[in-house]
Amino acid sequence: MPRYVSEHALACMTRQAAVALLQRMAAAEGAVRLRRTLWNFQQGRMVAELEAPSLEEARSWLEAQGLSCNWLMRIEYESTDGELQPA
Repeated sequence: MPRYVSEHALACMTRQAAVALLQRMAAAEGAVRLRRTLWNFQQGRMVAELEAPSLEEARSWLEAQGLSCNWLMRIEYESTDGELQPA
């Protein structure tokens, strides 16, 4: 299934609110699956990696979780040990 990366601004989110959001995202049912998240509370940012059938479904799922995207990108290639590989 295609993978996507998104970046989000988290205005003044506490760690407890982030845990609640993460639990809700991880438990969400449907075609979209959360793979991982990366957080920076000092800058108020989160990056999420997810699997989704399409960009539109990924965007809709994120919006349903209460997140607006600064950007959302389909992962086409990734590197491992200096080698560029199709994702």
